[in-house]
Amino acid sequence: MGDELHRPDRRIVVRLDHRRLDRARRRRGTAGRERRTRPDGGAALKREEVPAKERILVAAEELFAESGFDATPTSRIAEHANVPKGLVHYYFRRKADLLGALIKRLPDEQIDPALVVVPGDIAESLRRLVSELDARLARSRMLSHLLWREADTHRAIRRALDDRFQRLVRQVRAVILTAGEGGVAVDDVDSAAGLLALALSYRHSVARHKDDPAGLMEPELNFIAGALMPRPAT
Repeated sequence: MGDELHRPDRRIVVRLDHRRLDRARRRRGTAGRERRTRPDGGAALKREEVPAKERILVAAEELFAESGFDATPTSRIAEHANVPKGLVHYYFRRKADLLGALIKRLPDEQIDPALVVVPGDIAESLRRLVSELDARLARSRMLSHLLWREADTHRAIRRALDDRFQRLVRQVRAVILTAGEGGVAVDDVDSAAGLLALALSYRHSVARHKDDPAGLMEPELNFIAGALMPRPAT
């Protein structure tokens, strides 16, 4: 009799088990919805993380260009990107990290010389190189201008832009050497590459503020190519 008093009714146990199962299913469904909207490291999040992070970067680029880095709070970036402020700090712990991420979004300046070189024609080879670099700049004109402006007060940006300049010098040098087919002096090539890289960098740094008619660098390209041409012995 005592055992019967303490033995749970099987029907009650079954009902309780079903209730636990229903609660567990609801929890799993809620967690799934949360994973689609909140960063928690799950693999299912990846498709959703990319748009949110992209929106944050686009908002930061636009607002930094409009108001400047120091005058733009992360709360405004979050509002502009239509994301919670906490999500901005989830992806970018410090506001300066946003600048670092924007630097990485600059177009790649590495161009295979084979794509632009016309053997024996340095001027045309450089013309094609400049045209390709201009086309890449056009896809990120606002970002390039923003980073050039913020370089005055952010050392990390200055270093990044200097690294890009050195890569540009090497790029110009490679095109000249390939187009010259061994007929130009290396010292002259180094000087020419540095001069053209400086002119091109300046032009890109102010491109957002002025109209840039086609053929603007034609005199510079012809001058550099002419200076590199081997002169007949006298």
